[in-house]
Amino acid sequence: MHALELARWQFAITTVYHFFFVPVSIGMSAWVAICQTAYVRTGKPVYDRMARFWGKLFLIVFALGVATGIVQEFQFGMNWSTYSRYVGDIFGAPLAMEGLLAFFVESTFLGLWIFGRDRLSPRLHLACIWMVALGTLASAYFILAANSWMQHPVGYVIDPVSGHAHLTSIWKVLTNSTALLAIPHTILAAWATAGMVVAAVCAWHLRRPGADVPVFGRSLRMVIPIILGATLATSLVGHFQAELLVKQQPMKMAAAEALFHTQSHAPLSLFATGDWTPNPQRTNVDVQAGGLLSLVATGSTSGTVKGINDLNATYRARYGPGEYAPIVAVTYWSFRAMIGAGSLLIALTALALWKLRGDGLVRHRLLLWLMVPAVALPFISNSAGWIFTEMGRQPWIVQGLLRTSDAVSPTVSATSIWLSMLGFTALYGVLAVVGLRLFGRTVRTGLEPEPPPPAAPEPEREPVLVY
Repeated sequence: MHALELARWQFAITTVYHFFFVPVSIGMSAWVAICQTAYVRTGKPVYDRMARFWGKLFLIVFALGVATGIVQEFQFGMNWSTYSRYVGDIFGAPLAMEGLLAFFVESTFLGLWIFGRDRLSPRLHLACIWMVALGTLASAYFILAANSWMQHPVGYVIDPVSGHAHLTSIWKVLTNSTALLAIPHTILAAWATAGMVVAAVCAWHLRRPGADVPVFGRSLRMVIPIILGATLATSLVGHFQAELLVKQQPMKMAAAEALFHTQSHAPLSLFATGDWTPNPQRTNVDVQAGGLLSLVATGSTSGTVKGINDLNATYRARYGPGEYAPIVAVTYWSFRAMIGAGSLLIALTALALWKLRGDGLVRHRLLLWLMVPAVALPFISNSAGWIFTEMGRQPWIVQGLLRTSDAVSPTVSATSIWLSMLGFTALYGVLAVVGLRLFGRTVRTGLEPEPPPPAAPEPEREPVLVY
């Protein structure tokens, strides 16, 4: 394999691994804040125990997310130096804001929350965890704004001497139409992901004898509506993203549907197998829903959607010879994996919400059993979504400006990348073992025992005088 392919594999592996932890930490911070808010408002010990237990799991995931995220920064300079020089002036601002503002807020208030539990007033301690939750949202915002610039570049000029992109408006970068939809889509998916982790842990405990039903049952009843609402909202935002995608990255949408020829009344492909090359004599097995792709893309079932072949011809005339379609099979199936896993999650949580009447879900052991492996669904959807987003943009690393093949470091050899990739794999393997064992042990240990009620003070007795 050449250095370019190895660099792409390394970045893909480390990014997908890192993104296992990011959505859980984003959503779990808000969940812990909700539990602690309920305790401060009601004074019920059950909410305090919930906040303490879920807070431990949040800290484990947060630490793993920080450790794996550092590697992403290294790779920009190591394997993608040409890309870093090209976008450095653009990326410098949002990434500096993320590190100096958002992450500073996260880490500072997280420390206050950890060490200030018995030293700060309850309301001030509560404010700390809400600041952590807001800090995670701000971090996601700045990082997604930077990524959205790669999908839809705005607020820049190309320097005629260096050929690099230079920032002209940070406001346009931060209010990029792509970012304004990517941000709620990612945050809502993060809430659904963390919620499903909570639900799976609760379900696992509730199936065991002697489970702490007041805590885990209450947690499950609180989190199921959050998962369902967040997943439905994610799907709605995703619909608007698809409409925007047709305007900004039509090749990605055409590849997502394996649409090779421009069509009106374009069908939505539900399942296809066979030849993925732009061949007019394709013999694919393709289950389709007529007109639905045109409806999604244009708002009308009779609308025209451009196909891969016509888009390729347009791009060749604009950018020169080459192949401008991504790997269609990867784009097609990652799109369906994202939607399919999300749809299963909606169905499962809707059923669970219906069973939540009274303590019905606690007694429904089969549904509790299903919820434990179903924790994989949001992770599948998240990973498939990122693969679709990044692979579907190929051959561009910055849409319409810089090709991936031109962005790799010119002096880094394939051997160097192999060695670093093996090192990262070993490191991530150790982190996975340590992190999962620590997470699993915390889950198995369960809740701290409920503190006994304070003993009633003994009545004062009259002093006895002895002569």
